Amino acid sequence: MLDFDTLSQQNCTVLSKSSSVLVIPTIESYLSILPDWQPAFDYKSIERSYTFKNHYQLMAFVNALAYVTHQQDHHPEITLCNNELTIRLTSHITKGVTLNDIIMAARINKLLQHG
Repeated sequence: MLDFDTLSQQNCTVLSKSSSVLVIPTIESYLSILPDWQPAFDYKSIERSYTFKNHYQLMAFVNALAYVTHQQDHHPEITLCNNELTIRLTSHITKGVTLNDIIMAARINKLLQHG
């Protein structure tokens, strides 16, 4: 298993329908080093919520997030409400959590640390 620093420096890879999804124990292991990320009930996605001081900071973060996710070509589902953000990651082509989702979660946590 990769550590947080290594994960946050990894790049997402191109997936296909035959790409492997992570099994529950592996997802749990990765989530133990990714603070505030939670698995969905069916373990087909992971999500995290974050509250910003104000709407302006939220929107600035979303713009930075858009840059990183576009660069990695791995786009999360994003929900905004006032100054609260919820990010959901899943690999749609595999219909489950892959290493790409874990990498993006680490990159997002790193972005939040610097925000």
